[in-house]
Amino acid sequence: RLGSASAMFATMQLPGILQKLKERFPQAEVTVSSGTSATLVERIMHGDIDVAFVSLPVEAGNIHTELLFSDEICAIAHPSHPLAKQKVISVATLAADQLILGEQGGNTRRQIDDFFQQVGVRPNVVMELSRQEAINKMVENNMGVGIAGSKTVADEVREKRLVSWMIEGAEIKWELGLAKLRGGYFSPIATEFSRLCRESFQERDRELKAKK
Repeated sequence: RLGSASAMFATMQLPGILQKLKERFPQAEVTVSSGTSATLVERIMHGDIDVAFVSLPVEAGNIHTELLFSDEICAIAHPSHPLAKQKVISVATLAADQLILGEQGGNTRRQIDDFFQQVGVRPNVVMELSRQEAINKMVENNMGVGIAGSKTVADEVREKRLVSWMIEGAEIKWELGLAKLRGGYFSPIATEFSRLCRESFQERDRELKAKK
């Protein structure tokens, strides 16, 4: 019983992982559900699901997590943006723009909000969306400036659909991990699933780095 807080992962990698799992365990029964990281962690603790892909860190002490993927956060904009040729953007300039961010409650959004608060600026947030893909598309359509993982927008930047900036003074990472109940029973199927996940993310990371 799987949960995923990442629509991008569920679309791009999970089908291939499950196909390989079915080849190894043809009789395996697999269910997949979506939700926020916090919701999925709660479901693991209540025994509703076995493992979940969640944003890290997870603060619950009885949850074990394994880091699968890490990406440095950057700002993204349409190529027609007046500052498109810059490599770095100041926090004040970024905060004053029309920001499109992820919805509140997620780990990445919390880190971004904490960063703005620490440097003493108030961001001008014009949209809050639940999926990173939706944020990227809004920025591609010149509806504002977003924040994304640098590896995950490598294709759009290379194809000149987006430009990206390093955010001055920011050291924010988006991390995806596999969460399960600490000390709980982990079946051979679940163990093989974890191995396939590690293999898939290692390959995905190599692909993304090669595109940068």
